[in-house]
Amino acid sequence: MKKFLLLSVLVLSIIFMTGAKIGANMSQNITQVNAKHILVSSEEQAKELKSKIESNEMTFEEAAKKYSSCPSGKSGGDLGYFPRGMMVKPFEEAAFSADINKVTDPIQTQFGWHLIKVVDKK
Repeated sequence: MKKFLLLSVLVLSIIFMTGAKIGANMSQNITQVNAKHILVSSEEQAKELKSKIESNEMTFEEAAKKYSSCPSGKSGGDLGYFPRGMMVKPFEEAAFSADINKVTDPIQTQFGWHLIKVVDKK
C-alpha cells in the first residue's frame, strides 16, 4: 500500500508540477497533447518494451498494464490531455515533439525511464 501511495504521489508530481507556468510556451501552435506512457526503472527494459511494441508482440497499452510502475499503467498508461508546463521538462519536450501514434525512444526523468505515445495534439 505504501508503495502504491508513493507511486501515486510521484505521478501527481509529474502531472501537476507545482509552480508550473502553463502559459509560458503558449505562443507555439500545439498547446496540448494527449499521451500515454510506460514508466520502468531501466533504459534496457524501456528499449526491450519498445522493440516488442514495434514488432507487434504486444500493444503499447498491454505493455503499460503489465510493466509500468506508474499507477496510470492500469489504464494503459493514459495521461489524458496536458498543456505545456505540467510535466517535468524532458517528458514535456519528448511528448510535444513526438509524432502521433509513434513510440518515443526512452526518456529519462528523475522518476525513471519513460516510453511515450502521443495519441492527439491540439
